[in-house]
Amino acid sequence: MRRRRGGLAALVPGLWLALFFAFPFLLVAKLSLSHTALAMPPYAPQLDLAAGWPGLVETVRGFDLATYRRLIDDPLYLKAFASSLGLAGAATGLLLLIGYPIAYGVTRFRPATRRLLILAIALPFWTSSLIRIYAWIAILKPAGLLNKALGLLGLPALNILNTNAAVLLGLVYAYLPFMVLPLYAVLDRQDAALLEAAQDLGASPRQVFWRVTFPLSLPGAAAGALLCFIPMVGEFVIPDLLGGSGTLMLGRTIWTEFFANRDWPTASAVALVMLAALLIPILLVQRHARVAP
Repeated sequence: MRRRRGGLAALVPGLWLALFFAFPFLLVAKLSLSHTALAMPPYAPQLDLAAGWPGLVETVRGFDLATYRRLIDDPLYLKAFASSLGLAGAATGLLLLIGYPIAYGVTRFRPATRRLLILAIALPFWTSSLIRIYAWIAILKPAGLLNKALGLLGLPALNILNTNAAVLLGLVYAYLPFMVLPLYAVLDRQDAALLEAAQDLGASPRQVFWRVTFPLSLPGAAAGALLCFIPMVGEFVIPDLLGGSGTLMLGRTIWTEFFANRDWPTASAVALVMLAALLIPILLVQRHARVAP
């Protein structure tokens, strides 16, 4: 009876993954092996279920890797991949530098104050992300709040909007809670007895932090880095609104191919290559977690 219940419990997430991950993944993989056509939908070959097995065989024969070869030959896509990985990596590094002191500082307060601070960190999620990004446009535009404040201080105006710097700023702002919360969860669960033991053995506060606190918080840092880096690589809204036409990122590239160029096979191929690239950091973190004592 218990085995049957365990099997039913495992069946539900299996069906969920099959319906919302495996099937869409296979559909996108099929599209990436197709080629564009003046039809609706705009790709070929298309599977004709009424043709039965011969129709399936004919559809499979029409697949090829021409779209993937075009991704390698066209420098535009390589530049988009490099730009996305570079901006996401730089933003992740900044998030670690900013988020770690915030998370560590929150753990130094009393429990009641901690809850208020965590609420303040999560408070931006209560508003639409689109509205928050539009607010940054009002701040960073040439006649915006930032340049007005700089003018009052006698400082020169900054041209930040529609640059990679604006995209980086928007990414750090939007994903900061995703970095702080995992770090706080790990730091808050650390055993205070370990810190006291290190101090009793003669370690200074700086040594206690670098030899005890920081190593024990690395799983939280890795989790926060993955939570931020993976969605930032495929981000669309922030580069589109803050980066302008000069910013190349994979999210905008996929949108352009799907909706502007109506090149569904190329958009699908870009999405699959991006997914394959994002599997690398996930596997590295899992490997490190297995070998860690």
